[in-house]
Amino acid sequence: MEINCKLEEYINNQIIPEYNKNETAHGIEHIEYVINRSLKLAKKYNLNLDIAYTIAAYHDIGHHIDAKNHEKVSADIFYHDEYIHNFFNDDEITVIKEAIEDHRASSKNDPRSIYGKIVSDADKNTEVEIFFKRSIIYTFKYYPNYSKEQCLERVYNYCIEKFGEEGYAKSYLEDEKYEEYLKSLRNLIKNKTEFKNMFETIYKQIV
Repeated sequence: MEINCKLEEYINNQIIPEYNKNETAHGIEHIEYVINRSLKLAKKYNLNLDIAYTIAAYHDIGHHIDAKNHEKVSADIFYHDEYIHNFFNDDEITVIKEAIEDHRASSKNDPRSIYGKIVSDADKNTEVEIFFKRSIIYTFKYYPNYSKEQCLERVYNYCIEKFGEEGYAKSYLEDEKYEEYLKSLRNLIKNKTEFKNMFETIYKQIV
């Protein structure tokens, strides 16, 4: 199964460029990563590639408008895009909208469909260095007056909150690469000296 060429053309020309408006952690590099992982998972489970591709392409499009509620904003942007409706029936439109709404790792509810589970899992980073980079950049943007020490504490506590043994990050589908990533972060949480050393390395690269 291949992606509809007209759909791919529209998304490449009209949707992907919108990600230049987002901050780096949710920019074009990120969206391409999520699209690629979503398609791999969709193929693994023999699902509709057009649906998986579209969900991934739209899932963060509203991040620059309202970061805290971007899943709802992104779903609304998709839903009110009249042209995209040409490629899907009403039931598929609903599945796509709900999957976009459901993709956030911090959501209290599980995704309502396997497509929502796919984009949620595909949205998860699997590289420890990228976790540090994105977390530091986020801190620079939203806590610009933080010292390096305060930045370190925020990143460390966020890592515990999200990826610790009781963290809110969930994985819905089998993914060995993500499990290795999770294990690496939990080992760093247990050894704050190593965590600090990794932080220092990435911090210097960014600054």
